[in-house]
Amino acid sequence: MEKDEIRRHDSFQSFDEICSIAEEKQVDFLLLGGDLFHENKPSRSTLVKAIEILRRHCLNDQPVQFQVVSDQTVNFQNAFGHVNYEDPHFNVGLPVFSIHGNHDDPAGVDNLSAVDILSACNLVNYFGKMVLGGSGVGQITLYPILIRKGSTAVALYGLGNIRDERLNRMFQTPHAVQWMRPEPQEGCEVSDWFNILVLHQNRVKMNAKNAINERFLPRFLDFIVWGHEHECLIDPQEVPGMGFHITQPGSSVATSLIDGESKPKHVLLLEIKGNQYRPNKIPLTSVRPFEYTEVVLKDEPDIDPNDQNSILEHLDKVVSGLIEKSNRKAVNGSEQKLPL
Repeated sequence: MEKDEIRRHDSFQSFDEICSIAEEKQVDFLLLGGDLFHENKPSRSTLVKAIEILRRHCLNDQPVQFQVVSDQTVNFQNAFGHVNYEDPHFNVGLPVFSIHGNHDDPAGVDNLSAVDILSACNLVNYFGKMVLGGSGVGQITLYPILIRKGSTAVALYGLGNIRDERLNRMFQTPHAVQWMRPEPQEGCEVSDWFNILVLHQNRVKMNAKNAINERFLPRFLDFIVWGHEHECLIDPQEVPGMGFHITQPGSSVATSLIDGESKPKHVLLLEIKGNQYRPNKIPLTSVRPFEYTEVVLKDEPDIDPNDQNSILEHLDKVVSGLIEKSNRKAVNGSEQKLPL
C-alpha cells in the first residue's frame, strides 16, 4: 500500500518491530518465510527502506554464536558463496536467513529476485533457490544449511516458492525431490540434528492439485515454518502420524480484507536445545487494528429490504460499532491508528 497516504508505512513499521524484537531477545538469527516484498519489482523507495531497516538492525558488534558447518557454496548461491557474518569487511550481528515467496520470486534471463539484491548487499542470507530442469516434472535436491552452537545441531532446509501444481507433481514423482541428510560427523550422528524446513506454498487440508499436502513432506523433519498463508497460526501444530510440528506465522501486515487477516499478528521465538524445542509467541504491537464481521441483511429484523436508507443506516451503525470496539482495545498511551 505504498501509494496510500495513511497506510504506506504500515509494513515497514511491522518489519522494523520484528527486527527490534530479534535484537532485544538477542536471537541467533532471524528466519523469513518468503514474500519480504509484495511486488516482484519493488519500487526504489521500498527497496531503500528495506535496506535501511536491515542495515540498522543487522550490522552491529554483537557476536554471532553459531557456526555454519555445511558447504556454503552449495547453501548460498550468490557470487560470494558464504554466510554473511563471515565476511571480514562487514560487522553482521543479526544474521537474517530468507527464502523467496511467490511475490518476490526469481525471474528474467539471470533468474534473479529482489532478495538477490539484499543478498548481494550482504544483508540477507538467501537460500532455498532451486534451478528446475527445463521440460517434464524436473528435479530438485535440498541441501540443508548445517548450523552448530554448543551441543545443538540444526539442519535448516529451505524451499523457495515453486508453482504449486508443479511442486505437487514433483512430490508425487519418485526421486524428483531429493533430501540430503547431514553426513555423520565427529560426536554428531544423523539423528542428533534438529531438522527445520522453511517453505512457501499453498497449504490445504483437501486433496488439491494446486497446493502442498503436509503428508508429502519427509518424516525425519522436526519443525516446519510454513510461509505464504496469511492467517497467523503461530502455535506449532502437530501433524498426526508425521512426527513434525508446523508453525504458520502468517503475514506481518494485513494485505487483504478477509477474516484470516484480522487475527492478531505474531512472531515466533523458537528456542532449540538438542532435539527439544520451546516455542514462545510474541504479539506484534505496531500492526494497524483490524475488525472483521459478517452482516447478513435478511437476518436483521429492523431492516426494510425496499428502503435503501434503512440498509445504509444499519451498515453505518455496524461500522461505527466496530470502530468504537477497536478504539477501546487501543493500548493507553500508544497513538490510535485508524482501524481497518
